[in-house]
Amino acid sequence: MIKIRQGELTDLPAALNLIQELADYENATEEVKNTVQAMQEDGFGENPVFGFIVAEEENRNSIIGMSMYYYRYSTWKGKRLYLEDLIVTEEFRGQGVGKKLFDRTIEIGKETSCTGMMWQVLDWNEPAINFYKKYNADIQDDWLNCHLNF
Repeated sequence: MIKIRQGELTDLPAALNLIQELADYENATEEVKNTVQAMQEDGFGENPVFGFIVAEEENRNSIIGMSMYYYRYSTWKGKRLYLEDLIVTEEFRGQGVGKKLFDRTIEIGKETSCTGMMWQVLDWNEPAINFYKKYNADIQDDWLNCHLNF
């Protein structure tokens, strides 16, 4: 049985493992610079900047997926929930775990008075694109991502 629950401090090592698995899937292994210690401060410190929920497989008592999110503000739309990553470990993909995490993330956005949710998906990730299309997501191709690293 799959249980969806709020992420806890003790879940951070498993969360970082999922992040690394996603980076491997996206052929960007070397891009992961985050650490459990940084996530502890950023998610559970004095001013948390992200939240996350996990999917736990109760028979194994192990984390098999997560949704990491934070709040952003749109001058046009107001408070929005930004879905940073939705990750399900490879063994459990296609079994409804992602749907449970995504649905709960949507609920969190509604519960916290957000006007909507935003996220990104790589243009070659057809399984993810098809998943989001089932929600009638507006997948835009006219915006370019910009990054400035410090």
